[in-house]
Amino acid sequence: MAKLFLDFRVFNSRAPTNQSLPITKALKKHEDEKKRAYGERVLQVEKSSFTPVVFSTSGIMGDEADKFYKKLASKLSDKTKQSYPDSIRYIRQRLSFCLLRTLVISLRGHRGTSPKRFSDKNDINILYMIKNNSN
Repeated sequence: MAKLFLDFRVFNSRAPTNQSLPITKALKKHEDEKKRAYGERVLQVEKSSFTPVVFSTSGIMGDEADKFYKKLASKLSDKTKQSYPDSIRYIRQRLSFCLLRTLVISLRGHRGTSPKRFSDKNDINILYMIKNNSN
């Protein structure tokens, strides 16, 4: 069984560095950056294949990502005996929620319990967890 290495990137298409490019060229630029950074190493050292999976924050996926998800849906439909449209719908639905969760976290921050830092008189940082009780 051959190994496959995936590298994901979500970029803001409205950022100043991407705004002047059409979305297809921006997607291609980011895919090419990933291929330059990791492609040769994965092929030579790992003896595997490499696929950059690139999305814009508006949910548009690059060509490599589109090919990957179509292949994944095909294999999933064969394995589960579901139809191809049901498999691709399932994958796209899960992907949409993952991207949406990533976008929301990047906009408002993570709202789970996290360690809080306090310092005493001697400037020693003390970490402790605060549990929120919703009473």
